[in-house]
Amino acid sequence: MSRRLLIAILLLAATGLTDCSAQSQATKIDDRTFKIEGPGVPGGAEGPNRRLAERVCPGGYRVLDSQRFKTGSGGFGDPADVHTNWTIRCL
Repeated sequence: MSRRLLIAILLLAATGLTDCSAQSQATKIDDRTFKIEGPGVPGGAEGPNRRLAERVCPGGYRVLDSQRFKTGSGGFGDPADVHTNWTIRCL
């Protein structure tokens, strides 16, 4: 019984750590403007940026600037991660 509990706790901890690594970070530029730096995601998904923008600006936001760039070689076994950075303004 205690061994199953230990395995369950370890699995939950590992899942929690991987969730924290794929989050965006917001930096305040002025009163209503933020820069969001997205995590490296294979394929360049914008979901992490969108979720953070909705938290920072609950009344809505407008993307002023969007930058995308790749890191990694993108070769076999090493997928290229696409980073998406946004500059947003809260409405």
